[in-house]
Amino acid sequence: MREFGGRILMPSDPDWEAARHVWNLMIDRRPAMIVRPRHAADVQAAVNFAREQRLPLAIRGGAHGVAGTGTCDEGLVIDFSSMKAITVDAATRTARAEPGVKWTEFDAATQAHGLATTGGTVGDTGIAGLTLGGGFGWLGGALGMAVDNLLGADVVLADGRLVRASVDDDSDLFWALRGGGGNFGVVTSFEYRLHAIGPMIVGGMALYPYSAAHDVLNFYGALLKTAPDPLTAAAVLLTGPDGHKACAIACAYAGPINEGQKAVRPIKEFGSPVMDVIGPMPYLAQQAMLDQAAPPGMRNYWKAEFIDGLTHGFIDTWVDAYSGVVSPMSYLLLFPIHGVAARVARDATAFPLRGGIHVGIYGQWKRGEADEPNVTWVRDTWKRITPFAAGGLAVNEIGADEGRDRVRQAYGTNYARLARLKAKYDPTNLFRLNANIEPAPV
Repeated sequence: MREFGGRILMPSDPDWEAARHVWNLMIDRRPAMIVRPRHAADVQAAVNFAREQRLPLAIRGGAHGVAGTGTCDEGLVIDFSSMKAITVDAATRTARAEPGVKWTEFDAATQAHGLATTGGTVGDTGIAGLTLGGGFGWLGGALGMAVDNLLGADVVLADGRLVRASVDDDSDLFWALRGGGGNFGVVTSFEYRLHAIGPMIVGGMALYPYSAAHDVLNFYGALLKTAPDPLTAAAVLLTGPDGHKACAIACAYAGPINEGQKAVRPIKEFGSPVMDVIGPMPYLAQQAMLDQAAPPGMRNYWKAEFIDGLTHGFIDTWVDAYSGVVSPMSYLLLFPIHGVAARVARDATAFPLRGGIHVGIYGQWKRGEADEPNVTWVRDTWKRITPFAAGGLAVNEIGADEGRDRVRQAYGTNYARLARLKAKYDPTNLFRLNANIEPAPV
């Protein structure tokens, strides 16, 4: 790759072992080479090289994906850890960011101007993968998903061309990028719409004893039916630092402090929490609140679904399933798509999940602990809740052992259009190390 101006890492390099690993320690792959581009031209050179040499090609943004698609065996990895530029235009309320940026970095840059956009609940997550897969976040009810705030992207296509995708420039590609994952090209720059959020918001968490879990989840289900758009609330079954199981409601209000305090009052007045830290806090603290729920250096195995709402049968199954959890670091999450995010048409972007509750089963355990019992617990829990599933799942939560049927399920009726666009932009399926959309036959 004579045209490549970034860094090229080979297995003989002293930094190789650290460079080849990704966030999920269950993934242990050995690429032939890792390249760290500095600008879009380097990405073009890497894509051309992988295509011409017929190498498997993996794209690594934040490396946070549970399926480990940011690496590969015997192929080329484009690692964006050296492309982390962020430019904020406070006057137009927009930001441009390169694909190596993580949400904690993006939030810090935009909050310097009192601005933010929907992006993640764990700061270590990369902006690239989360955005391209849809993009949950605490601001979703008020502002929509991350893809709903994406204004444009610079993209290197499978043939090596660098193009601009937006509503006005290659709108088909722009539609596909907003939820279609890494299937259509390598994004070298994202442009986001920003909003006046922070520096203080109302947010936080209330923690309840596990014996109250049924009551808490029944209350939570009712809360979701009446919550105003700016109030996003999640429910978690987890194990506390004291080793005891617990149930929590975590929330954020994307609006004025006085309105937020009124909106969270029902939560603060409910039950007998063992801890209640819901109140005014810096937006950056809210964004970092769940960082310890997904620490680096862990083994991870996840499953996900969507449900329309909380029924007594689901709640009973959910609470009973967590009673048998193996690792104290594993947890069960319910996160809604509501408000503005839910009022976007299902076919307006490639991301089709416009309403309902994301159901996340997150198995996490330490290096050296047995995989089998933890994986079995996740799979058994998933099997138990599938009778309540409404169809669809978050594409970013598709595991390494899940195939094309789950990808089709994630995209629903949007899949056929995505497959046609895949045939247009990547007919040889160069970008296949992802939740892969296969090119439609021509």
